[in-house]
Amino acid sequence: MSDDLFDKLPAGSAEAYDSSAIEVLEGLEPVRRRPGMYIGGIDERALHHLAAEVLDNSMDEAVAGHANRIEVTLEEGNRLTITDNGRGMPVDEHPKYPGKSALEVILTTLHSGGKFSGKAYATSGGLHGVGVSVVNALSVLTRVEVARNKEVYAQEFSRGSPTGPLAKIGNAPNRRGTCVTFVPDAEIFGEDAKFKPLRLFRLARSKAYLFAGVEIRWKCAPSLVSDEVPAEATFQFPGGLADHLTEQLGTRECVTTQFFRGSQDFPGEQQGRVEWAIAWPLWSDGAYSWYCNTIPTPDGGTHEQGLRAALTKGIRAFAELIGQKKAKDIAPEDVITGSEIMLSVFIRDPQFQSQTKDRLTSPEAARMVENAVRDHFDHFLSDNLERGKALLGHVMERMDERLRRKAEREVKRKTATNARKLRLPGKLTDCSGEGSGETELFIVEGDSAGGSAKQARDRKTQAILPIRGKILNVASATADKIRANQEIADLGLALGCGTRKDCNPDNLRYDRIVIMTDADVDGAHIATLLMTFFFQEMPELVRRGHLYLAQPPLYRITSGSTSAYAKDDAHRAELEATKFKGKKVEVGRFKGLGEMNPQQLRETTMSPATRSLIRITLPPEYEGRAAVKELVDKLMGRDPAQRFMFIQNRAGELDPEMIDA
Repeated sequence: MSDDLFDKLPAGSAEAYDSSAIEVLEGLEPVRRRPGMYIGGIDERALHHLAAEVLDNSMDEAVAGHANRIEVTLEEGNRLTITDNGRGMPVDEHPKYPGKSALEVILTTLHSGGKFSGKAYATSGGLHGVGVSVVNALSVLTRVEVARNKEVYAQEFSRGSPTGPLAKIGNAPNRRGTCVTFVPDAEIFGEDAKFKPLRLFRLARSKAYLFAGVEIRWKCAPSLVSDEVPAEATFQFPGGLADHLTEQLGTRECVTTQFFRGSQDFPGEQQGRVEWAIAWPLWSDGAYSWYCNTIPTPDGGTHEQGLRAALTKGIRAFAELIGQKKAKDIAPEDVITGSEIMLSVFIRDPQFQSQTKDRLTSPEAARMVENAVRDHFDHFLSDNLERGKALLGHVMERMDERLRRKAEREVKRKTATNARKLRLPGKLTDCSGEGSGETELFIVEGDSAGGSAKQARDRKTQAILPIRGKILNVASATADKIRANQEIADLGLALGCGTRKDCNPDNLRYDRIVIMTDADVDGAHIATLLMTFFFQEMPELVRRGHLYLAQPPLYRITSGSTSAYAKDDAHRAELEATKFKGKKVEVGRFKGLGEMNPQQLRETTMSPATRSLIRITLPPEYEGRAAVKELVDKLMGRDPAQRFMFIQNRAGELDPEMIDA
């Protein structure tokens, strides 16, 4: 390095960065400093995630056969107590931490728990050993009482630290179990953040549906009671998910008089369980509930994939059995769309996409669900031919409608390509529309990425539209400015379905719209602007599930002849600790999609066989859509004060490395 460079450095810059600037966060400090990394944010959903973490621990005791009763009590002052009659947390001294009880270690140390080895729990929802310690870190008060070995012990904590030692407080010859009481910290969640009684009430009831052997008792302070939330209730459902679906369906008429329900246990090393309940109402937008080890996984995952495969293969086989040849064109969406599904799996060592466990990623779950459901579905269809034919007819109606819409789009696309080429944007590289797969439009960031994408695409089914950087923020722009914007005009021409009141999804020229931007902050910003555009200008496309986010990798990790791709820093660390454990690796960082060669882009991001897409949808209920609109207006609208307040309230969640980037 030349001396000239040192001469140009600002005065004092070297002294500003030395060893004193390096922080080491110990104990539960990282949780309080970055709560979003552990519970997905500090909003209402994250607040209720704390309740779910504690309740899941009690449910794990029940599923393991050590508890049959759980009590959930919501008191005034945002105070929640969850009690079970399980084995009780261990209170003896921990061998690795002399002078500390195992209870204190569990409450104050990340990644401590009894669910890593599988010896204490065959299947469990809490897997990372961070659940109750995170709750403790983010609560102004946590009190734990344990009844064990005919004695009762208690210890209290505040913001992750003990306020006193573990103490024996009495004898309990006929009692056992764990009682956790906590009050979320207003410094973290805000003074106005309160538990919603109805949300907790529904959470408690849903857990009882998921495991037929448990009784869950609900209690609520009189001041929190409402028409929908009673002061006391007891939940126990011998029929499990079937009872839940029966209640959800009410008196609605379905395609089959009996819905498809069942369960299967897997003994031995595989050791797991699959339970399902599925109905096809005559009129429904569809409702899907996916669970793993009693944990809701709203984004689905591999267990959902296994169910889709089993149902699709089953209905095709039944059609072949009765001589219906057209059924070979049935796709999973024809069977699933409009159905109401509840699927619950229990597996050993499940893997989730994140600590909030929104999506299951364990490959074995797909195989287990498909194996469990397929035989039962074959019997469901063939044991009663009239029932099977009724469902097949319903599915084929959806198939015919899907193929009709696809054919119309193909005609429109060919017409536009051959007769009206001048009306399509010049940068659009269209697909031929002659392939057997569904058609897709990839909206990519910049000409460089567009060039790689054009070489990586499937010419029959995948079209490419490069856009120039960050498009107009339509949420804060006037209608005249939106109409005058060239990038938005090009996008509208490529899609061919119109905007706002003139938007007709049936005229959409592609089956999927895929936003494919760089895996960095700028890419996320562009994706956000595009999602805002679709939400405001073409909301029906979003509601119908046509919009997707591509998931390009940020890193390529190589060791010898073995390579793997990581989507972010956490995924990179996970791969280095598992797939490449103990090996010397080379790590390459992609600065953008344009840096990836076409083969890499195809393999990681564009090929349906190997890629991962996130579907962007809108909540079906009015309240959910209204909440989304409120959030979009707040973050993307014309009032900068609301954005400033949002950023201020969540500044503590930001990663300094991302800020520097």
